[in-house]
Amino acid sequence: MGRKFCVGGNWKMNGDKKSITELCDILKKGPLDPNVEVVVGCPAPYLTLAKSLLPATINVSAQNAYKVAKGAFTGEISPAMLKDLEINWVILGHSERRAIFGETDQLIAEKVAHALAEGLKVIACIGETLQEREAGQTEAVCFRQTKAIADAIKDWSNVVIAYEPVWAIGTGKTATPEQAQEVHAALRKWFTDNVSADVSASIRIQYGGSVTAANCKDLAAKPDIDGFLVGGASLKPEFVQIVNAKQ
Repeated sequence: MGRKFCVGGNWKMNGDKKSITELCDILKKGPLDPNVEVVVGCPAPYLTLAKSLLPATINVSAQNAYKVAKGAFTGEISPAMLKDLEINWVILGHSERRAIFGETDQLIAEKVAHALAEGLKVIACIGETLQEREAGQTEAVCFRQTKAIADAIKDWSNVVIAYEPVWAIGTGKTATPEQAQEVHAALRKWFTDNVSADVSASIRIQYGGSVTAANCKDLAAKPDIDGFLVGGASLKPEFVQIVNAKQ
């Protein structure tokens, strides 16, 4: 059984009722490769709108959730609330959450564990900054971030890892397919050595770093790249071409 290609669109803090309705129309028209799992990360106020507009074949995801079910955490959203809205996915640990909002490896691991326990599927993001890459720390950083999650969970069946080189997000820079494959292969070996061969073989590792219609086919051809987490391009019609990168 091969790993099912999984393409996520992270809309970030973008959109309004009009533009999200238009974007959902583009996705509905597609056509989208039926062999690809598609997940769109929608801003929280529009989750139910997107869900109401999209077919069941396109999953709607939250972009964040907290580590407990309820309480005095002003502005936060819990996995229980997402489940109540029939939202079954969440993106956690995105580099912007880490860098701008100071989320630590430990907090992200706790959030992943809680989301899974509540029945959500998780896109868990990892990745190094330009400074870390230039210092030769790419693998050390990615392994540290992944280990924090591995220490908190036992079952990986509802986890997708998104490898996002932070230096290639929204910068127009992108890792070459060879650079991306190298990190994905190293991560897969880390799973073999530190979790299990079964998890290593089954876990899907997305690439996220300025994926476009122009580079998606070359990236998708690499053996350890199992999909994408797409930022800016997920707000454009070219997202359809990215979903169809394996065709």
